[in-house]
Amino acid sequence: MLNARPANFVAVILVLLMPLNTISQIKHAAQTKKMEQSSTNNKLIIYQMLPRLFGNTKTVNKPNGSIVENGVGKLNDINDKALQEIKKMGFTHVWFTGVIEHATMTDYSAFGIKADDPDIVKGRAGSPYAIKDYYDIDPDLAVDVKNRMGEYEALIKRTHANGLKVIMDCVPNHVARTYGSDVKPVGVRDFGQDDDTTQAFRAKNDFYYMPNQHFVVPGGYNPGGNDFKSPLKDGKFDEHPAKATGNDVFSASPSINDWFETMKLNYGVDYQNNRTPHFDPIPPLWNKMYDILHFWAAKGVDGFRCDMVEMVPFEFWGWVIPKLKAEHPALVFIGEAYNSSLYTKYINTGKFDYLYDKVGLYEAIRRLTCDQPNATTWDINHVWHNDSNGIDEHMLRFMENHDEQRIASHDFAGNPWCALPGMVVTATLATGPVMVYSGQEVGEPGAGAEGFGGDDGRTSIFDYWGVPEHQKWVNNGKFDGGQLSEEQKSLRSFYSNLLNAVHNNEALNSGSFYELMVANEHQPGFNTKLYIFARYTAKQRILVIANFNRSEQNIIVKLPGDLQHKLQINTSVEFTDILSGAKFFSHDINDGVTIKLPAASGMLLEF
Repeated sequence: MLNARPANFVAVILVLLMPLNTISQIKHAAQTKKMEQSSTNNKLIIYQMLPRLFGNTKTVNKPNGSIVENGVGKLNDINDKALQEIKKMGFTHVWFTGVIEHATMTDYSAFGIKADDPDIVKGRAGSPYAIKDYYDIDPDLAVDVKNRMGEYEALIKRTHANGLKVIMDCVPNHVARTYGSDVKPVGVRDFGQDDDTTQAFRAKNDFYYMPNQHFVVPGGYNPGGNDFKSPLKDGKFDEHPAKATGNDVFSASPSINDWFETMKLNYGVDYQNNRTPHFDPIPPLWNKMYDILHFWAAKGVDGFRCDMVEMVPFEFWGWVIPKLKAEHPALVFIGEAYNSSLYTKYINTGKFDYLYDKVGLYEAIRRLTCDQPNATTWDINHVWHNDSNGIDEHMLRFMENHDEQRIASHDFAGNPWCALPGMVVTATLATGPVMVYSGQEVGEPGAGAEGFGGDDGRTSIFDYWGVPEHQKWVNNGKFDGGQLSEEQKSLRSFYSNLLNAVHNNEALNSGSFYELMVANEHQPGFNTKLYIFARYTAKQRILVIANFNRSEQNIIVKLPGDLQHKLQINTSVEFTDILSGAKFFSHDINDGVTIKLPAASGMLLEF
């Protein structure tokens, strides 16, 4: 949820990285350890979409436009044809982002849903990460608002019927300032319902309070823009006593750059007194959050992407995840995490299956993709060297998601084709999941200022909007790519070929890893914008080469003697690129194999 803020917000994430090893140290570690890894886990290939955006065919795209003006996608738009096309691309899971009811400027009071005060809503549509009712579905997404839960249940069944699994959001750290469940199950107590609001902190409270203080809406906020009119738009919101804001702001007057639309939930940590934990007895919030996750798991959801997990104590995760997996053993938990020094703790103690790999592989590959002068592929070696202690297979890799800038935007690479080598590495480096964000596969640039979402290279999660390049693939609900250019069709074919190759080849989805940079650093044609490694099993071996150079490269790749022995090869070898069909031949593998790589490309050479 990192971009849940105005466009000028400068996010400050405290990333506690180990001190960087020098290149020579990394090389030495590679030479001595060989860095072989293997896993029997099935590789998750995840397609992330916001249903609000995915099926929307309106192309008006008026900044700060209403739901009527700009349109909105519905759960029912994600039909069998759409899901079949996603499945054909090689995906195994779909992350339906933003399906839970959240605060919005759209009035659904006619349906018994209390209207939200726009002064504490970000964007006309509202942030999907300002949850208003954890037991309900966003009414924007329903054709029949009264049957919104039924439409989501039908989508879960439809997704399963098309051979895909369902991931949805868990937003554990904060909720909308207007939170209140009107459809919660019998016996469930709402957040804050039993709080003692006279105490700033109390382990049994669900929220943190500023006693005797009124909440103050940040100055300078113009909700919905000048054209949006509402009697509730008065720069005020009645909250007394004021509650702490979601991004750990313990003040009645958060700034416009804070997550002022949300309230921080209390898991028993006294943040204002040295972060003192109070976990015995278990705080009531723990059981309330368990009940929520249990509710959705019982509907057939296969996994949860958990928002900002480092803002919630890992002791809670270590308690709730095993409890849920005892009931649903196949349930998957993915944590949005950025503090690499805590990764091992959140995996081993918190029991997460997977964590975001943003501060590692994403940032290394972004530098290379943007052709930054000091970027080298030794940065990738640094990532797997640090992750070689058993967490590599737990890292979720991506080049785009809803928080990050679009590859095709001027803020990133400016050209979606520059992502080819990075996506090859992202998808094949390890057995952990790989994720693609809806529109990435057709080069969506995220251009323009949508409203609350500024012109920042991202597709807004706050506003009603059509996603222009993605809409060309949607083709008015045909989901056949009928409006795509030939270049876009070619780009989408690359993603499909790559992801299907990962899905269908055991060397890539569950094989061991062998680093080949050290063995080739003195080879003719080698440079530090090339990345080389092998993935293999007893039945299959694949040489992976990524060329981040913006020009064609020729290199003679050597396989070291111990790898040849391990793979039982010592004679002539033919290599075939799974992605293009191109063939390369070595008459004597001891002399290596000569490979010609197009600019900004990657190869998966089976041999």
